[in-house]
Amino acid sequence: MRYEIDNAMLKSLLPAVVQAEDMLARLDERAGRSPVGDGFAERGHFFDAAGALWVAGELVHVEDLVLHDAHMDSRTPSHELTIAHSVLRARRRIWTAEPGWALSAAGLNTLAGAGLDDAARAPEVKGTSRPLEEAEHEPEALLSAELAEIDAVLARSQRLLDTHLGKAAEPEEKPKPTRTDDPLGLFGDDEWDEAQRLTDWRNLILLTDELVPTLAAAVLFEAWERAEPLRRQHWLGGLLISAYLRSRGKVASHLFSFYTGLKSVRHERRRSRDRLTRLLAYLEAMSDSAAAGLKEMDRLSLARTQMELRFRDRRSNSSLPQLADFVLSRPMVSSAMVARHLRVTSRGALNLLNEIGIREITGRGRYRAWGII
Repeated sequence: MRYEIDNAMLKSLLPAVVQAEDMLARLDERAGRSPVGDGFAERGHFFDAAGALWVAGELVHVEDLVLHDAHMDSRTPSHELTIAHSVLRARRRIWTAEPGWALSAAGLNTLAGAGLDDAARAPEVKGTSRPLEEAEHEPEALLSAELAEIDAVLARSQRLLDTHLGKAAEPEEKPKPTRTDDPLGLFGDDEWDEAQRLTDWRNLILLTDELVPTLAAAVLFEAWERAEPLRRQHWLGGLLISAYLRSRGKVASHLFSFYTGLKSVRHERRRSRDRLTRLLAYLEAMSDSAAAGLKEMDRLSLARTQMELRFRDRRSNSSLPQLADFVLSRPMVSSAMVARHLRVTSRGALNLLNEIGIREITGRGRYRAWGII
């Protein structure tokens, strides 16, 4: 497939490129200078994870994702919710690493679930708001440990059988690298070389560096959609596009929420047979996501100003400023989440939520939640 941008196509893309460049620059400048920039960046992880599932044809409520991330599910999590949480954790992993790590070979192997050794792990440069004790009790980590023990038992049994059957001296073929998230080999396909496809896609980055960041990101995402390097993690393409914009310095204040704008573009344009139509759709998605981000910044700034009026004359050790920062970093909060974050009782959390003056969005007696609308 050809990835060159000829003069005729460039002339058609130029208005959309200029608009996307301008909108992303405005969003990055405002998010970098605004006092609600950190909260906006954290909220963007949740909205983009839900948008990634929307683009894939699945519906995941942001409220359920917030509760699942806090280990406070109101119901048994669905398969789609689990995937959305994987997208959420991948975005946080990219954001806490160096700007160019996600596009490196080690970063791609880590995000794709292969080569998870100590040398391939990302050097974290930012702190994450998630407590360490919660990350250590991930269900996936516990399941991986159990599967590793099963693999060790099977390997010992196989060696014992080979010894008794006289096969230990026979030359063994070099084992092929396997994915850590597919220990049983149920999803392997010898004809679908994901490693080679990822390598070919990474080689395209060197060619797109000569283009402006937004156009280069659109070309990279179009190539990802056509090549489909990872069939089980196809959503990773949008995250890598956000990482690419960050590595180019176009959006450095936060990890850009590409899927938030892409879900507003019609499916017929995103999957059109005409390459020009697809590229225009991806550029429009960037502009729409930036516009939505600016509106979100307006809401958060107004909400913070209103909350500051509530605790302006409070004592210096009041928990209301911490509660305000926590509310701004989540699409919604519950009393249990506030109690855990501020280390107060449930009754104290309810009192703080009533004093800070944010709106309750559920209207129910159970699973009450508050948020900024």
